[in-house]
Amino acid sequence: MTNVNENIEALVMPSDTPERFAAAVAKAAALLRAGQVVALPTETVYGLAANALDAEAVARIYQAKGRPSHNPIIVHVDGPEMARRCVRQWPPTAALLADAFWPGPLTLILPRAAGIPEIVTAGGPTVGIRWPSHPFMQAVIQACGFPLAAPSANPSNHISPTSAAHVLAHLGRRIPLIVDGGPSEVGIESTVVDISGGAARVLRPGMIAEADILARLGPVASSVPTSVSEPANSVLRSPGMLKKHYSPKTRLLVCGWTGDADLIRRVKSLNIAPATVQVIAHQHAPQSGGWRAVHRLPGDPKGYARLLYSVLHAADQPDTALIVLEALPKGADWKAVNDRLQRAAAQEG
Repeated sequence: MTNVNENIEALVMPSDTPERFAAAVAKAAALLRAGQVVALPTETVYGLAANALDAEAVARIYQAKGRPSHNPIIVHVDGPEMARRCVRQWPPTAALLADAFWPGPLTLILPRAAGIPEIVTAGGPTVGIRWPSHPFMQAVIQACGFPLAAPSANPSNHISPTSAAHVLAHLGRRIPLIVDGGPSEVGIESTVVDISGGAARVLRPGMIAEADILARLGPVASSVPTSVSEPANSVLRSPGMLKKHYSPKTRLLVCGWTGDADLIRRVKSLNIAPATVQVIAHQHAPQSGGWRAVHRLPGDPKGYARLLYSVLHAADQPDTALIVLEALPKGADWKAVNDRLQRAAAQEG
């Protein structure tokens, strides 16, 4: 396998006109057929894609990201027919959920077919399958004729990218191509539902809510709560289950505050000067305190999720000692973003 060449600079191709779209599809498909990795837009976050049927190509994903070998990769398909070729079984629950939520931000965990290399599933017996709704990702899969393994296009455990600029900043010298498809519409990773054992089990919350899954399937046998994480050395059925994930390099503190004075007191108790702190507010944006910067995210869960990673990227700067993010409500609508924030703020170990 060819080593990552950090002396190259990724080509960034726009896709905002029919001509540019077609040219970018052709370039991406050619590289993927040659066993290379490319960064592509999806509706959730930008993905780092390779031929899911080529173990050496998938290994390049792990190498470029610095991804631990026990963390599996979701396989992206162009519809149920291709999905069925990637799995050993396609139960009625799979058909129901695919019909209801595909194409879209839902990943189904099913027993993997023999043609899916073990490196994709981290040696496990199951594989995550998703049909993305982004037109560019769909066009590339159709042009290639094979499924794409595609985790988020960022260094392992760091903030997921929701723009081509995010990918360029962190992987621009590790991959040959980044396709700019505009900002990600959903903004966080897909909901993951394990149906490999018959009954459905939500492994990773996302913007397709558990209640909507329940409405299609009836009672879910079990659902992994937001607080559950997998040990670092265990075989995972889904990405996004490690204790620490989606993290900025800068320390992240998630907390509530009653007013400007309370927030200032909390920060100063950590012996950190407010001038080196960036604040991300939800309801109570501070009006004073001399902060390095103050960001305010939308009040609805979908709007919040769409912009969360973009704001975290903006706040994660060398001149910032701390990012303080206002704690969110605990309701079901906020479960997915609370999951991402809990993992982003987790300490190592």
